[in-house]
Order: sequence, then structure tokens, then C-alpha cells
Amino acid sequence: MEDETSGLWLFGYGSLIWKPPPHFDRRVPGYINRYVRRFWQASEDHRGTPQAPGRVVTLIDHDHWKSLSDPHANAPERVWGAAYHIPPARTQEVKEYLDIREINGYSIQYTPFYPAESVRQSDGSLPEKFSCLVYIGLPENPQFVGPQDLDALAAHILKSVGPSGENKEYLYMLEMALETLSPESVDEHVSDLAGRCRELERARGPEERDEERKHVGEGLTRVRSTEEQEEVE
Repeated sequence: MEDETSGLWLFGYGSLIWKPPPHFDRRVPGYINRYVRRFWQASEDHRGTPQAPGRVVTLIDHDHWKSLSDPHANAPERVWGAAYHIPPARTQEVKEYLDIREINGYSIQYTPFYPAESVRQSDGSLPEKFSCLVYIGLPENPQFVGPQDLDALAAHILKSVGPSGENKEYLYMLEMALETLSPESVDEHVSDLAGRCRELERARGPEERDEERKHVGEGLTRVRSTEEQEEVE
């Protein structure tokens, strides 16, 4: 956890991997255990609207996930992402910034974080593990949608857009960001959905794609800075 002398460690497993929180002074790739990352959280405030919610990632406890009927039947017990250190002088400010974003179903938890071995070898100051704050959309929250047909989920992501941008951008950026963390950090669920979205895009004719672009962002205020607003996961 955080205190006045050590600051705050925050774990990002979604958009925070490529869009860091404000005022961080250190970024460490690594993973947490016993969770599964899935596009099972509705987004009414960032990648969709209340009338047409998009889909973003959340974490599901691995034991609970095993009780569900997931079309992606396999998942490692490690979820890769990035931990960010917020210095003590900025901890309260950043926590308030993040807490404002604790809407649309996300809740604060703390979990052990394990830095990537390559990072620990190059930086002897890092412990084997340390506690990180993480925002999770728990299954009991109203925005949790649970397992979905993969083709239907990809089609939904492809058509969704919100104040923070197109839902497909979130998916594609997450896929690319995960590839940079570690040889072990590729997420099959994310990569498969991205592949399905690209296939659907290729199957669309030019007229259909042009018509879709005309409507992207209609009636929305595009957020242009993570200082203004951004996802917390």
C-alpha cells in the first residue's frame, strides 16, 4: 500500500499500460497472480455511452473464472501489465484524480505485484514483490457483462465509441502494449479479439467503412489528454 514516506504503486492492466497516470516517476513491467483479464466490463463513460456501452477489460479472480463458461477456455494465472510509482508528494493528488474516475463499476483493491525478472536483474533495488493498488470491475458491479460470444463481442467493440475514443483503438493499443512488456506477456483473449475485429474490418466494403466514420464521435466530446480524463484499469 502507500504511506507518506514511500508513495503509491499503481498497477495498470488495460489502458494504463500505454497511457500512464500523471506524476509517476517509475514504470516497472511485471505481473499479478490469480486473476484473468477479460473484455467483460461495459464502458459508458470512456469507450461507449450510456445508450451504447462499449467494452473494456476487467480482472476476474481465477477461481471464480473457472466456474464460468468462457469461450476462451484457457487462461494463465498471471496477468501482465505495468506498475507505476507515484512519489509521496503527489500520492494524495493522484489518488483523488483516480478516485474521481472510480465510476462505471470499478473498485479499489490491493494485490502483490511481481516485477519482470529481467527488470529485477538490471535493478537490484526492486524486491521480489510489492503491493499495488489496482482498479477492478468486480462481478457484482452493474457494468460486469460476463462471458460473451467472441464474434459478437468483436463486432460490438468494432462499432462502439465514447468520449475517450473508439473502442477498437483501445483493443488494438492494448494488444500492442502487451507485446512490449515481456516474451510471456501476450494475452490470447486480447489477441484473438483483435484478430476478429481486423477480420470484420477487412470484410466491410468501402462504403460501409466510410459511413461508419461519419458517425464516429457524433454528439461526443473527445477527451484529448490523460490529464483531463482517462480509464483507470
